[in-house]
Amino acid sequence: MNIQETINYNRIAEAIDYIKANFKDQPNLDEVAEKVHLSPFHFQRLFSDWAGTSPKKFLQYTSLEHAKKLLKDNQATISETAYETGLSGTSRLHDLFVNIEGMTPAEYKNGGKNLAINYSFAESPFGNIIVASTQKGVCFMAFAEDEASGFSALKDKFPNADFSRKLDLLQQNALFIFQNDWSKLSEIKLHLKGTDFQLKVWETLLKIPMGQLSTYGTIAQQIEKPNASRAVGTAIGSNPVAFLIPCHRVIQSSGVFGGYMWGNTRKTAIIGWEGAQVNP
Repeated sequence: MNIQETINYNRIAEAIDYIKANFKDQPNLDEVAEKVHLSPFHFQRLFSDWAGTSPKKFLQYTSLEHAKKLLKDNQATISETAYETGLSGTSRLHDLFVNIEGMTPAEYKNGGKNLAINYSFAESPFGNIIVASTQKGVCFMAFAEDEASGFSALKDKFPNADFSRKLDLLQQNALFIFQNDWSKLSEIKLHLKGTDFQLKVWETLLKIPMGQLSTYGTIAQQIEKPNASRAVGTAIGSNPVAFLIPCHRVIQSSGVFGGYMWGNTRKTAIIGWEGAQVNP
């Protein structure tokens, strides 16, 4: 990292700290840019390159995380949450949740209440898995050491949903991938919620061909955020659908496989297995 890059990094770090400390005041672009002694235009471009999102979006994400904590942990009302987050009213809180979380504040507070989720367990070449689906598509898939821990992980994602232990067609189409039936790939439907940045990263992962690997830096370049490798890593680490969204195909630029939510040994095994399928 050269001197100018170090200066830029320090400025963005200072801006991030300022937004996190003052998000309740909802500072605008000019205010934050002034704090780091940059023009609003230059700051906007620099922040987006380094943080992987715009200053406005970062402020929204910071506000949203605080609001989610109030709604879930403190059981605050929606109006109380809007006030404590520094928003002018419940309508702005509503827009914030719908635009980023894909649900209203009330739906988030209810933890997926009235959402019907089917789930089942299956065996894969890499251990037991739990797969869950709504009527729209697969919403969750994870390797599970046992059924209790697998269901607990699902319930953490949707604490108040209505669960039915039932294997449906959406899950079956997803599970065919472990049987080398690639003809079913077009029939796999996903029902995901995440930030625009997360969804963009997950979509890019789906384009990595089986048997091939990519790096965090390459993914960052493909989504046109070349300095956002760390943010890309965070988005990859929050992938809710194991294997189908192939976060296991992303490694460090040094060639080290790096971490994996479901274990480094499993990641190595999956990469080897996929390579064998492509080059028997």
